[in-house]
Formats: sequence, C-alpha cells, structure tokens
Amino acid sequence: MKYAIQSRNDKVSNQLMDEAIDYLKGFDFTYDNEEPDIVLSIGGDGTLLHAFHKYSHRLKETAFVGIHTGHLGFYADWQPAEIEKLVISLARKEYDVIEYPLLDVTINYREEKESTRYLALNESSVKSPEVTLVMDVELNGKHFERFRGDGLCMSTPSGSTAYNKALGGAIVHPSLLTMQLTEMASINNRVFRTVGSPLILPAHHICVLKPVRGPDFMVTVDHLQLLHKDVKSIEYQVSKQKVRFARFRPFPFWRRVKDSFIENGG
Repeated sequence: MKYAIQSRNDKVSNQLMDEAIDYLKGFDFTYDNEEPDIVLSIGGDGTLLHAFHKYSHRLKETAFVGIHTGHLGFYADWQPAEIEKLVISLARKEYDVIEYPLLDVTINYREEKESTRYLALNESSVKSPEVTLVMDVELNGKHFERFRGDGLCMSTPSGSTAYNKALGGAIVHPSLLTMQLTEMASINNRVFRTVGSPLILPAHHICVLKPVRGPDFMVTVDHLQLLHKDVKSIEYQVSKQKVRFARFRPFPFWRRVKDSFIENGG
C-alpha cells in the first residue's frame, strides 16, 4: 500500500510523523507523495484541508485519515498515543471507506475568459473587498432575493460545523447530499429584505450569485483566500465527486458535536 503524510509542521506533529514512518517501515507500505492510497494528516482539521486540496485530483484513489495533535477536530479521529494501533489497523486493512459530499464552485467572468473552478471540502464564502456586498441570489435559474450585507457562505454538510456554524447556520449530518447558504450580517429594514435564515439546498439545486454592484470579490475556498476580478457570476452545486475517509471504528457524529460544542462548556 502506498501512503503519504501531511504534517502541520510543528514540533509535536513532525515527531509523530517520524514515529508513524518508523512503524510503517515494518509493514508492506511504500511512501509515495504523488499517488498515495492513504494520506495520514497529522495536526488538525486545517492540516486535513491542506491534504485534501493537495490530492483533490485523485479523490477516487486516495482516502484520508486524521490524527489530531491539538484540539479534537471533526476530521481527525485518532490521538497521538494511538499511532501504533492505527498502523496495525492499516496493515490489516481493518477499515471501511466512507464518502462525504463536496462543493463545486464555478466563477464566471464578464470578458471572454475561461471560468475558474474549485472544489471545497468545508465551504466557500463571498465578500466585497471594500463596500457592502450586493448580490442577486438565483435558485435553479429563478431569482430568489437581492442580498445586501457583509457576505454569503455556502458550506458542505461536513463543513457545517466550521465557519457556517459561527455565522448561525445549521449543523447538518455529513452523510446528507446538501449544501447550505448562510448570510453574513444581512441588511434588513423597511427598504431592504432578505430571507434572514440559512437555506439547506438539495443536490439537484444550483445556486448562482450575480453581482449587482462591483465586479471584484474576495472568494474563499476552505483555507484559500482569492481575489477575483470582473466577475459575472459565482455558481454553487453539490459536487458529483466525494471525499473518502478511512474509517476504522464507529464515528458518532452527534457525540463529536456534543464534545466539541457542549461537553467542555458545562
């Protein structure tokens, strides 16, 4: 089996990476940074985002495993003390592969310029770099609302516990084929109105954002922050591609939600 390792590159994570490599040498594993079957992400959820984008071109062939060296994350299942147990489970192939939905992001331009496409594991957000964001929101080709506010965020189900939750969005189980549009500080008064609630959209829906004011926008795709100029529209859809995780033991999602947001708070 071919493997690669993505480290957060701090002292603890790099030490754990060296330890994992030593264990893996004792089994039939080959280090392959280009075409791995398994990617071990050592750090936190941010580290796994980096690993995902590094290997997003081969999602059908590569599965991910997260080992957390900081706070417990939603993608990092294993603790540092369990590294030997993890390697043995890998060697024995004692795991299932589960798949979670992703988000297709397409940015179209006003000029005769080829569209830019991205794949998001967590979310994509849109903000105006200087002034209030004003966007027409279309659902399946029909106008839904004119948004005015700080920005808009479209998240995947597995990303619903990240930036989306901080914006007041719903927590969605990662097995559901949906995407969620959440507002950032919308302007609602006697003149301007938005729906004011997150929208959970099914996989067959297409959401298109069309600029009303200003052609330049800050667009994030997970940890990437990108300035796009002369934008005609931004299109979101649940991707036909999926991310694959190697699951060695039960992953109680709602227990993880409780541990992350409730248990430690008393």
